[in-house]
Amino acid sequence: MPTDTPVEGFLSSARDTMPPRCRGSAAILPGLDLTKLKIDRDPAPKAVRSGGGRRRALPIGKLVFFGLLLGGLWMFQTPLLGLIDRYRLVEVETTKASRPSKAAASALSGAAANGFIIARTKAALSADQPGRIVEMNVVEGQTVKKGFVVARLYADEFEATLHQAKANAEAGEAAIASANADVVTATAEVARQRTQRDAVVARRAEARADLALAEIQLKRVDQLIELDFESASLRDEWIAKRDAAAARIGAAEADLITNDALTKESEARAAAALRRVAETKAQLDGLVAAVKFAEAALDKTFVRAPFDGVVVLKDAEVGEVVSPNSQAGGSARGAVATMVDFASLEVQAEVPETTIAQVKLGSPTQIFLDAYPDHGYSGVVDRIWPTARKQTATIEVRVRIENPDDKLRPEMGVRVVFTEQKPELAATPEDDDALQLPADVLVRVDGKDGVFVLERDVARFRAVTLAASRGDRVAVKSGLTERDLVVRKPPPQLEDGHRVRAK
Repeated sequence: MPTDTPVEGFLSSARDTMPPRCRGSAAILPGLDLTKLKIDRDPAPKAVRSGGGRRRALPIGKLVFFGLLLGGLWMFQTPLLGLIDRYRLVEVETTKASRPSKAAASALSGAAANGFIIARTKAALSADQPGRIVEMNVVEGQTVKKGFVVARLYADEFEATLHQAKANAEAGEAAIASANADVVTATAEVARQRTQRDAVVARRAEARADLALAEIQLKRVDQLIELDFESASLRDEWIAKRDAAAARIGAAEADLITNDALTKESEARAAAALRRVAETKAQLDGLVAAVKFAEAALDKTFVRAPFDGVVVLKDAEVGEVVSPNSQAGGSARGAVATMVDFASLEVQAEVPETTIAQVKLGSPTQIFLDAYPDHGYSGVVDRIWPTARKQTATIEVRVRIENPDDKLRPEMGVRVVFTEQKPELAATPEDDDALQLPADVLVRVDGKDGVFVLERDVARFRAVTLAASRGDRVAVKSGLTERDLVVRKPPPQLEDGHRVRAK
């Protein structure tokens, strides 16, 4: 008996092995009567009678065609089903919940402006004279103290000049010491000569006294001799004493002349020594100045930090030539590194002219970093520029940050809100932490407020707890997360579990 197996049975067994999404493939060929598709399994094919009573076999081409058709349907079932879903499923718009930044909330109560964090104290460090870098002691982000050696230039010739200047200064100090010694010696000689002169004057006075005594005694002896009371020998004795005293007076006067000459000579030597001391001191002052000049020239080869701060940029490396007079396009670097004093960070805000009337010196502000919009800083208006910028119709305002921390970086973008009262940044309403959504996502099902959350391609109703609404947005306290994809403007016929197609 020939056995005929329907193609529909083949499709049924294939559909059982398909994923659930694809089991409706039979719907792809609406109106196709599969009962007519049969494969003759009889060894002797059926024949169709015609003419002389012969039977004609079913064409093989039809079997191949239907086989290829079914294989194509199997291979392209996913895009085909997607195409069907595109026309069959409802298309919906979706959104995600978000938490509002404190900057946006604060802007509702005061004038606001955009700006940047800048440093009031900033320096591009360079050497005072051209030179090649032989030592680099900093990297970006390093904190340094005032006077720290950031870099050092080649300085062998300056060190040699300094050594020579110090040697010359030492020689000058030795010359001064020698001249001072000559002054001391000459001064001592003058004192000695004066002492000797005093002794000579005393001897002369003594000799004059002896001479006067001898003359008086001679007169007495002469009188006694006339009376024959004394002999002539006594007179000779006193004559000898008188002559001796006269001789001593002459010798003393000669010694005084010699002593006066020696004293003048010693005084001249002392005066000359004093002049040499003065000259040597003047020379030494020049030599000391040369030492200081050499030290200053050597110190210029050290690039030092002018204040306590942080290195934000390293402009040169070891081996490069730096010059304070570097021109654009030259091979020499103009700066070694750039430093910023983080204690001097402030806000530079560009306030529109239309709102500058709300900004007053000393008025409080709230500052919000673009990088950390939920973390606020207290500020005070420190300076308002006296001129405006006609290109942007803004006026520059500088704001002092009262509670800086390590999150602040130069050139960071900020939002400044100018308020009339000092803000309390730590105290925020409870609703400010709620998730924000457009109001058109809300639906009410069985008396409960909720939204449709998209889980893959299925819409699921989820009840939520609402907070205070703000204009065209609502605040959700619970029931949602920031990762949930919520359906906006859900169609009236949308129900929990319906498949939809997201835009």
